[in-house]
Amino acid sequence: MNRIPLIELKKGEKAIIVSHYGGRVFSNRMSSLGLRTNAVIKKISSQLFHGPVTIQVGNSQIALGHGMARRIMVERISGE
Repeated sequence: MNRIPLIELKKGEKAIIVSHYGGRVFSNRMSSLGLRTNAVIKKISSQLFHGPVTIQVGNSQIALGHGMARRIMVERISGE
């Protein structure tokens, strides 16, 4: 398994969320956004200089701050 932070995905890459680092409030926030373990995501875009990261989860697009995206660990889905 090659776990990397969400911010390291390239535009258009798909990945599976494997874990995230944060307290209970962070975990609850991620869960409310649909960012649970084993959720499939696709990176839509990111901004330079620590701007927001936009991802797709299901039919929803979500913009996350750089700090939040850095604490979400993912595993790339190969063959796509």
